[in-house]
Amino acid sequence: TGGYLRVCTEGRNWFETDFPNWLKAEPPMIAQEKRSEEHGSYIIEALETGRVYRGHFNIVNQNHITNLPNGCVIEIPGYVDKNGINMPVVGALPLACAATCAASVRVQEMGMEAAVHGDITLLKQAMLHDPLVGAVCNPEEVWQMTDEMLVAQAQWLPQYSDEVPRARQRLEDAVRNGTRVKLIQTEGAARLHTRTVEEMALNEAEARANAAAADKGKMTISH
Repeated sequence: TGGYLRVCTEGRNWFETDFPNWLKAEPPMIAQEKRSEEHGSYIIEALETGRVYRGHFNIVNQNHITNLPNGCVIEIPGYVDKNGINMPVVGALPLACAATCAASVRVQEMGMEAAVHGDITLLKQAMLHDPLVGAVCNPEEVWQMTDEMLVAQAQWLPQYSDEVPRARQRLEDAVRNGTRVKLIQTEGAARLHTRTVEEMALNEAEARANAAAADKGKMTISH
């Protein structure tokens, strides 16, 4: 979302500016009792000692959620002990939740198949079926947007090497014929201004607090 992009952009820019201060500060003490919140060390502890660790884990669905397709990646509760990582069967999601998740899963499946095979038709269909895209774009707009994205990112999409020239030609023909879809000028969903480093520096405490909130390793300096 636009809001998440704004927060990540601000955080990255602040980190690049503030990191030299980390290098000048006294190194943090890394003590066993102050380990991070990441799963890794707790999983190893559980495997080695048998002390049960419970968490939510990303796995490939194999009938764990019965009304979502097998093969999709899901996040469900499980536990780790001396016997390994144990993922119980969750069962069926409520129908409304399953419908929302299944729509995203099928879009991802179409996108994956389109990328593997360089299938521009399936790519456009995946774009059209995405709920967020379909909420604001009609099919004609989706076709044009897909062509524009293929042309703009051609160097990273070698599997579409045969399709990129055709997409570029379609865009040029649309301009020449006056059939290019007119874009709606909108601010989109993101309304808040992305602050510059200079603006964030006016309140360094707040900027560092925001950085620390996302720091699971608890390594961010606070002074």
